[in-house]
Amino acid sequence: MSVHIDIDGLRPDRVAVVPSPLAELGMALHALSEPGHHPGLQGWVTGVTARLDPHLADRMCEADFLWRTTFSDLFMPFAGIPGRSTLPCATLAEELDLLDKLTDEQFVDAALEFTCALPYCSHGPDALSDAEVRRRALELAAARGPQQLRFSERLLADPPRIRAWLRRFLQDCDEAFFAEAWSRLRHQLAADARHKTDLLRRKGLAEALAAASPAVTLDEAAARITVDKLGEGRTATGDGGLLLVPTSLGWPHLMVLHRYGWQPVLHYPVGSPELAAPPTLEQLALRMTALSHPVRMRMCRHLARSAYTTGELAQVHGMTAPEISRHLGVLKKAGLITTRRRGRYVLHQLDVTVVARLGSEFLEGILR
Repeated sequence: MSVHIDIDGLRPDRVAVVPSPLAELGMALHALSEPGHHPGLQGWVTGVTARLDPHLADRMCEADFLWRTTFSDLFMPFAGIPGRSTLPCATLAEELDLLDKLTDEQFVDAALEFTCALPYCSHGPDALSDAEVRRRALELAAARGPQQLRFSERLLADPPRIRAWLRRFLQDCDEAFFAEAWSRLRHQLAADARHKTDLLRRKGLAEALAAASPAVTLDEAAARITVDKLGEGRTATGDGGLLLVPTSLGWPHLMVLHRYGWQPVLHYPVGSPELAAPPTLEQLALRMTALSHPVRMRMCRHLARSAYTTGELAQVHGMTAPEISRHLGVLKKAGLITTRRRGRYVLHQLDVTVVARLGSEFLEGILR
C-alpha cells in the first residue's frame, strides 16, 4: 500500500519547499493531544500543558478530532486555493486569511474528513448540499461520541460560525504557546527549506525527495512519486504545482495531502531520529511474519546467544537439516540473521540490532 502522486508535465519551477506556520500549529495541537506519538516532545508537551489556561484546554477538546488522529487539511488551506499554485505564508495571520478564502463546501468537507469519510481522492456530493451525505455524516459522528456529534451539527447548520470559532481558537493558541515555539522552530524549518531547494536546483527532484524521507521515491520514467504508507491514495499535480512542507514537530508522521482538486502536499519531518534507511512496510511485514512462526521463534532463542550451523540447529530442535534450512531461509530473506563461513561450516546468528529496532520501526511504519 502506498500513496502515489502523478507528476507528468510538472515543471521544475512549480516545485516549492516552504514552511507553514499553520501546518506547524496543527502538528503542535496533535502532539499535545497524542503525546504518545511523539516521545521526543514529552518535555515540551508537559510544559505547555502545565501552564495552559483551563478554558483554552476545554476548547481544545471540543474539536480535537481535527488534529488528534493526524490533523485536518484545514491546516494547509493554501493547497485548496484555486489554481493550485498558492504557497504557504510567512505568518500565521496570513495563513488564517487563506483559511477564510476556502469555500464553505471545502471547509466542511475537510472538517468532516475524520467523521464521515467523504470521498477524498475523487469528487462526490458534499454534506451541505446532499441530504443523504449529511445524514450519514451525523450518523457516523454520533458513533464517535456526543461531543463530535454536537460539533458536526453546529458545523453543518452554520459553517461561518464554526469558521469564526476555529480562527479565534487558533489565534488564542498562538498567543498561549505557539508564538514562542514558532519563534524557535521557524529558523530550523527555513534552513531545511533552503537545503532542499538547493538540492532541487543542483541535483533534481529525486534527490530532494530522498533527502526529505527515505520512504519517498521518484520513478522518473513513470513520472510518479510513491510514498510508502499503510494508506492508499492517488493524486496528480496536473496544471498545478507540488509543495514540500517541513515540520519540526512531526516525526514519525510523513503525510501526503491528496484531496481531490487540491494541490498535492508532502508534509515531512526534519531533524527526525529515524534511521537513514528504515525498512519499507513490505520489509517490515516480512520480518514480523518471519518471527511469528513458533519454530523460528525457538530458533531465534539459540541464534541470539551464539552462532550455529544448520546441523547443530537440527539436532537441538529434533528436525531434519532441510527443514531447518527452510526456516533459516525465511529469516535470512527477512534480513534477521547473518551468516559467515568458518572452514567448511556455515554459521548462522541472529542480528540482534535489527530485531531490537523492530518495535520502533513498527510504530514509525503505522504512524507514518
